[in-house]
Amino acid sequence: MERRKALGLIAATGAAAAFPALPAFGAETGRAAVPAGQGRAPGKGDYTFTLDKNVKRTSVRFRNRYGLTVAGDLYVPKNARGKLPALVLSGPFGAVKEQSSGLYANEFARRGYVTLAFDPSFTGESGGPVRDVASPDIYTEDFSAAVDFLGLQRIVDRERIGAQAVCGLSGMALTAAAADSRIKAVATASMYDMSRSMSRGHEDFYSREQRQKVVDHLSRQRWIDAEKGTSARLSHEVPFDADGNVAPSNRVLPKTLPANADPVLASFFDYYRTERGYHPRSINSNTAWTATTPMSFFAFPLMTNIDLLAPRKALLVAGADAHSRYYSEDVQAMAPGTVDLVIVPGADHVDLYDRKDLIPFDRLDEFFTQNLA
Repeated sequence: MERRKALGLIAATGAAAAFPALPAFGAETGRAAVPAGQGRAPGKGDYTFTLDKNVKRTSVRFRNRYGLTVAGDLYVPKNARGKLPALVLSGPFGAVKEQSSGLYANEFARRGYVTLAFDPSFTGESGGPVRDVASPDIYTEDFSAAVDFLGLQRIVDRERIGAQAVCGLSGMALTAAAADSRIKAVATASMYDMSRSMSRGHEDFYSREQRQKVVDHLSRQRWIDAEKGTSARLSHEVPFDADGNVAPSNRVLPKTLPANADPVLASFFDYYRTERGYHPRSINSNTAWTATTPMSFFAFPLMTNIDLLAPRKALLVAGADAHSRYYSEDVQAMAPGTVDLVIVPGADHVDLYDRKDLIPFDRLDEFFTQNLA
């Protein structure tokens, strides 16, 4: 499969039959993949990872500035004493808190932080009357709302709050930190700039003509949704067919992995569509975003004010083999005195979702220890 189609995510994959009812795993079975296309609900108590024995997890709710209820999981070290540093966490784009962000939150809590992993508005267990719609503005606000919540907890030192984001929520975390100086430090893993990705394509491959075609496609879809009174679901990163026409799909990922699949598609599939990372509330595991989601990302560029992050620091972690590596490199080049970059040898984009043998948690812990002092 041609790389740009694979990153469309993912080129048109066919019919839109309803996703079948999914049985629970039962006993934990590790990381082994189930047969292609057979997503299953996660074990480990609805989470894709096991809670550390020294960490307590509590389901919480809080409101953002727009009055939307955000659902989160609060992780606290069981031996907590005094006021602790804290981190807000979210991502990847289209994932839920029971997946990668929760794994990160669990690990940081094991290391002595109070952590809050949350579902962005309109997704997962968070509120919002329209489901699975994304907003760069509201998602950025969700990070600041999570800071509000953490800063009101008696166990948290509100002068030592940072942010950690994964993949597509990373741009929002950096944008939130630039606008909210209560966020004292921010780190990302496998960073994606969703505004750039949706409006310009992977590695900015959209031509001016293609960008206009995407805008026209989204504009027509507005009429369709308005006439039907519903919100269709189609590709948020719009691919093109061999004839140069937009070719959106009604799924982020196909139900089954095509033969000779592009390695990037295969890596996403291996996480979201197998028991390794599947979750019934994850958009990427089951369906697609609302079709007009990209409109706000065309209108709202992320990280425009990254210079305002200084003198605070950011640490971006990217896999050496990640198709997304250039996003982190470009942000680091924008603010070299503020943003540090760590390249992980042998890691691709998805490896940094859950591969604890590759995620540099010691380096991330050192970064936050220094910058939340």
